[in-house]
Amino acid sequence: MLKKILVLLAMIYAAACFAAVDVNKATATELDGVKGIGPVMSKRIIDERKKGDFKSWADFIARVKGIGEGSAAKLSSEGLTVKGDEFKATKAEKKAVAEEKKELKAEKKEEKTAAKESKKEEKKEEKAAAAAKPAASAKK
Repeated sequence: MLKKILVLLAMIYAAACFAAVDVNKATATELDGVKGIGPVMSKRIIDERKKGDFKSWADFIARVKGIGEGSAAKLSSEGLTVKGDEFKATKAEKKAVAEEKKELKAEKKEEKTAAKESKKEEKKEEKAAAAAKPAASAKK
């Protein structure tokens, strides 16, 4: 009887180990349990997930630094899913990944440009304000 219970528990544990881990729902510990994902990668995944759930594998690959098609295929074979889907590298998927990466790069570039412009404006305003105020020594 005891042997049957132990065998049953071992089977349940084995099934739980091979259960799919959805990247949009998993905790850091669950992500660490997937072979190929360590603490650093799980933190990157969770940080990106805070910005919004991953819509597809293409979105996942584009947003998480260090994940490419090769590593996505490996992680998928280890049980990682995005919205319950396994990774399937098709030509359409590859195009979507490339386009998503281009869009993200363009957004980052625009953000940097906007930040530089705002810093330039602030410096101009500071210079204008400093020029408008007379120096302390000029008051005497």
